Parts: sequence; C-alpha cells; structure tokens
Amino acid sequence: MDIQYRLEQKRKVLADFPGPKSLELAARRANAVAAGVASSVPVYVADADGGIIHDVDGNSFIDLGSGIAVTTVGASDAAVVGAVKEQVEHFTHTCFMVSPYEGYVAVAEKLNELTPGDHAKRTVLFNSGAEAVENAIKIARVATGRNAVVAFDHAYHGRTNLTMGLTAKAMPYKHGFGPFAPEVYRAPMSYPFREENAQITGKEAAERAILMISKQIGADQVAAIIIEPIQGEGGFIVPADGFLPRLAEFAKENGIVFIADEVQSGFARTGEWFAVQHEGVVPDLITTAKGIAGGMPLSAVTGRAELLDAVHGGGLGGTYGGNPVACAAALAAIETMDSQDLRGRAREIEAIVKERFGRLQAELGEKNIIGELRGRGAMLALEFVKAGSASGDKQPDAETTKKIAEYCLKEGVIILTCGTYGNVIRLLPPLVINDELLNDGLDVLEAAIRSVA
Repeated sequence: MDIQYRLEQKRKVLADFPGPKSLELAARRANAVAAGVASSVPVYVADADGGIIHDVDGNSFIDLGSGIAVTTVGASDAAVVGAVKEQVEHFTHTCFMVSPYEGYVAVAEKLNELTPGDHAKRTVLFNSGAEAVENAIKIARVATGRNAVVAFDHAYHGRTNLTMGLTAKAMPYKHGFGPFAPEVYRAPMSYPFREENAQITGKEAAERAILMISKQIGADQVAAIIIEPIQGEGGFIVPADGFLPRLAEFAKENGIVFIADEVQSGFARTGEWFAVQHEGVVPDLITTAKGIAGGMPLSAVTGRAELLDAVHGGGLGGTYGGNPVACAAALAAIETMDSQDLRGRAREIEAIVKERFGRLQAELGEKNIIGELRGRGAMLALEFVKAGSASGDKQPDAETTKKIAEYCLKEGVIILTCGTYGNVIRLLPPLVINDELLNDGLDVLEAAIRSVA
C-alpha cells in the first residue's frame, strides 16, 4: 500500500487532555448546540489524515472509528480533496431535479456496475443512510402494491420516523419519539453468540424468521424484508452462514423485495465491495452511504431497474440529493478504494486483529472477558461479558466496555462502542491506516482489556 500521508502518523496525548481550547469550545457548545446531540470524545478536531486525528490543543489520536465507517479512504484523501476543489470551482449546486449534471449520472453508473448482480439496474441518490432506507421502502411499496415491512432484532436503520420504526434499540434512538410509522414488523435475527440453541444453523434460523413472517403477517402482505448483512449499531452481528441466502430465496419465492442495508458495511469495509457478496447474495435493492464519498454527504438506493422504474416521475428525489460536490468526492473515493486495493487491505486488517485478540482470549484463560471476537474485513467487534461467563451464561458487561473505551481515549485511541446491551467495542479503522499505527492502537486496546480483566 503506497500512500503518502499529509500528517505524521503518530499518537501523542498531552498532560492537560482535554486541553484549554477544547474546553473553551465545549463551553460555547453548551450555549449553542442542542443538548440532545452527544459526542463520544471531549476534544475538538483541527485536522485529520490517514489514521490520525489532531485536536485543537495539539493532541494526536489514532482513529479506529472512521467517523462511524465514513472515512474509509481517510479524512482528507488527496484524490477526494482534489475532486472537491475542482468541482466547487465550477458549481456547488443546481438541484438535479431542476438542472441535471454528469456527476450524478456517473455515480449512478458506477454503483450499477459495482453492486451485486448482472441484471439491469437503476440508482437514485440522496444525502443520508436513513434517507436511502426510507426511499428503498417507498420503492418496494409502490412496486409490490403491499404495505408490510419486516426488519430484524438488533437492527439499526436510522433516525427518521420510518427508520426509527425499523430500528430495534429504544434508547437513545426511539425513546419518547413515537408514534412510529405503521406496518413495520420485527423478526428474530441470527445471533450465533447468543442463540439459546448453539447448534442452530443459519438456514434453520432463517426458517424461524420465515415462520414468524408467514404466520403473523402473511408473506403475500409483505412489501420488503430489510436487513443489514452485518448489523452495525446492534453489535456487528454476523449471521450464521446460510441465513441471508435463505431469506433472499424466501423473498424471491413470494414476490417480496429483499433490501440489503449496506450503509455501514459497504464499500470495501468487509473485504468485498459489499458484505452480501461473502455469501453470494444478490439483493433486489441495496442502500449505501457512509464510506461512499470520503466524508461528503451522499447516499444511494441501487437495484433492479423494474423496481426503481415503477415509481412515477417526481416520486423520488430531494433538493440536495446527489449534490455535485458529493458526487465528485464519491467518484474519487471509489477510485482510491480500487487503485489502492482497499478490499485487500481490509482483509489484512482482519487477519492482524483476529490473530492478536484471539491470542489474548487464550492468554486470559479463566479471566477472559472477551465473549466473542467477530466480524469481516475491517468491520470487527469484541463483545464483552462478565469474567468467567464467556462459555456459560454470557452476561453482557457494559460497564467494563465503557471503561475500556475510556482507557483507550486517555491514551490517544478513539474507539466506538455499540450493541443492544452496550457491551461491544467496534473496530472501524480507515482502510488506509498503516500497520505501525494500527498495531500501536491495538497495543493500547489490549492494555485496556488487561487492565480490567
């Protein structure tokens, strides 16, 4: 991997962290920003590049979160920066629904090419993952003439009214914000680590969900089944092999639109362009965002031409959807992913992390608190449980998980927690991070785990 970094890729934390400038900004924020907006770290960013983030006080943090899987190519990739500069010199906005432009068409062509399946495809662009998910549901309902939508336990699909209904976790995403959109149903997920029957196969777990759909809703009433191929906020849950293919098969048998929500798992993150490709699943619709455009706001719904073309003219769109600057960034980011073989890099990161923390699990022995190490590519997770329960009742340990994250931050490593039970640390490093910086961050994480085990 031949990447030239603009900033030195070194961790450094000063004694007065968080520093005076960050504290000053925090005071200003308290008087200006809504209290409902929370941040994971108490420092304010001044610069970022590769796998490093500099704050306003001169601290340098290793970034193992990528802004929640957004800065896959780094936060200031040279190709993305160049494309953005070039575009803003010409125009920043015309609204594609008023005066169209080539960038939107070029991104749609690229997504039609990259997404799974060789069928005729169409794409529509939006701004956020939630917006893409909501429009995928709209498309499915128009195309099928049905209303019901099936989502899964532990799912996260967004914060709009409809996507809150699809999202499983109440706090902080849904609490107090109801009522939610109707005709949304929840089916049981395949969560291998927490299955009551440890021997259940992916196909059997799918049949469990299918039975619920058939008996409680009726397959002929279902417009769409929507699922994250690897669940994000729910805990980076990787369903058992066979689960996704059987659900997709059931959907096809019953005229149901199968939607893969790849907002977090897409764009080289798991070692393939899209996570469904690990099991050869071809979704009818696929939603993307986050890593698509190097940090610029862009999202998309891509899928079967007959489904997207079923919507009447003017039924899809939005003022900023497919903004020309974001489209330029997306084309450059995708080119960087391809030319730098970031899919291969994701697989290298997976091997490094799994070898290190698999070894740590064995070394901890009876004091092991890592219930499961899971994930694909550079979308990896450690689920923490009470000491001694990893092979027994698997008691979630959110308190210890929080302590580990706090330890890492104090040492200059930004990591993110997640999970229905708040007991999962997710690793989402930029795919352009070098081995030295990655291992330095993992050294800190390992020390944090040992400090509480």
